[in-house]
Amino acid sequence: MLPILDNDCGEPVGFGGRPRERTYSRRVCAAILLAEDDRNQAELVRRYLVGDGNDVTVAHDGRNTLELARALRPDLIVLDVMMPRLDGLTVCRVLREESPVPILMLTARSSEDDLLLGLELGADDYLTKPYSPRELMARVRALLRRAALAQHPGERVLRVGRVSVDLDGHTVAVDSRPVVCTPAEFAILAAMAAQPERVLTRPQLLEHTRGFDRESTNRAIDTHIVSLRRKIEADPRHPTHLITVYGVGYKMSDAAR
Repeated sequence: MLPILDNDCGEPVGFGGRPRERTYSRRVCAAILLAEDDRNQAELVRRYLVGDGNDVTVAHDGRNTLELARALRPDLIVLDVMMPRLDGLTVCRVLREESPVPILMLTARSSEDDLLLGLELGADDYLTKPYSPRELMARVRALLRRAALAQHPGERVLRVGRVSVDLDGHTVAVDSRPVVCTPAEFAILAAMAAQPERVLTRPQLLEHTRGFDRESTNRAIDTHIVSLRRKIEADPRHPTHLITVYGVGYKMSDAAR
């Protein structure tokens, strides 16, 4: 896969308000190709995707979508069914013959036959219009998490430096010394260990704690990181594993490198 492009990434805002964008120079995003012929709708969706910390390229017709997908090799494609030059169903079929890239299809058609056709052609998920930005973002995050796990099907024990995370046993160890973590702390550590050296934003980490800590907020992520540093770092004041990337989020680093 080609490296993620340095483009505009941003911080999320509440879904009730207009998304704001901020630009960072670090490569911290998932690369998403958004194919939507309605330019106003495309811009709205693009802003939400960027606001969630993704690098987004937009295509407005089917042929351009195929060209960009082949050139950029994105992490995920959000694909509208009704597009000029080549419809989304045909694009989905062609892409699926060439690549396992996750595909989320968007369509105004809501019949069961349309949904089944999209899935049979290889779409990973299907969202009918109108949809809420919250639901779209939840589907995107779920597909990205699923794809990340699929890349490492046999790696049930994640090791980063001195730290090991046993996904099946739900345990953490530092130099073989057991470390007791809360469920939310374990979820955060597992997400970071699965993608070492990749910066994850607070909202991205927050998504991994939803099943354990529904009242958690971005600020709570900072608290969890502080607690984890006390448990796994030799010197929590000068962490070598859980690194802060100011203005963006956190990454897990191999201190031995």
